[in-house]
Amino acid sequence: MKRQLDRFGENKLSTKIFEYFLVLVGAAFVAISFNVLLLPNRVASGGVSGISTILYEVMGWEPAYVQWSLNIPLFIAGVLLLGKQFGVKTLVGTVFLPLVVFVTKDWKPWTTDPLLASIFGGVVVGLGIGIVFKGRASTGGTDLAAQIIHKYSGLSLGTCVAVIDGLIVLSAALVFNIESGLYALLSLYATSKTIDLVQVGLGLSKMAMIITNNEGEVRQAILKVMDRGVTKLVAHGGYTDSERPILMCVFNHTEFTKLKQLVKSIDPTAFVIVMEASEVLGEGFKRT
Repeated sequence: MKRQLDRFGENKLSTKIFEYFLVLVGAAFVAISFNVLLLPNRVASGGVSGISTILYEVMGWEPAYVQWSLNIPLFIAGVLLLGKQFGVKTLVGTVFLPLVVFVTKDWKPWTTDPLLASIFGGVVVGLGIGIVFKGRASTGGTDLAAQIIHKYSGLSLGTCVAVIDGLIVLSAALVFNIESGLYALLSLYATSKTIDLVQVGLGLSKMAMIITNNEGEVRQAILKVMDRGVTKLVAHGGYTDSERPILMCVFNHTEFTKLKQLVKSIDPTAFVIVMEASEVLGEGFKRT
């Protein structure tokens, strides 16, 4: 029993260390993208970094100092609403991200093309934020506000970030010009989509709903030929009101053609609906 408790404690400690590692790596991605892509091209793609970009251009204020100062109230809100442990990790991200911004402020821009900067800057920022979220933390600022809204509303993290940062992008369009605002909006879109991609995955699984007169044969073919599980659902036809079974099957995208050919060979008149399954947990797919 003691050995099991010790092992559990070791696993818990290693998990915490890994989460802090994710926070540092993700924050570094965000900071570097800010300095080498977004700031030099005046792309204020939302968040505290977007505010610091605007203030840097208008007032000449150091972005790292602006980010530190604006993150403090939101950090306090994170401690109160998301818990002390979350607050500690967020404190690490809140302090470390502007620190990397300050350290790398003299790095040369990777591109002077605002279109490339907005797209790839948004992707790298989204990658960094998504990694930080994987560590169950935040880099502070509007990322933290997005986590709070996500917790209490159920909206996706990418959607929360997009909604909160929209006003900042609008401000950028007013301060700079419409073109800069459009670039910022493009970067924000890339960020939100990349966050969802990091959180959910590539979404390479699909789900099929099959209505067929040869239900038994199709079900056995899926089980034995494709080696996939299948669930039989009971439904009723809308016109005849007669009972019609529906077969539900989840499979990898590479098996899509195989499933179509298999069903067609058994019942050419089968009605098949295929849709994306963004995340699948269980045997044959992800475990956690």
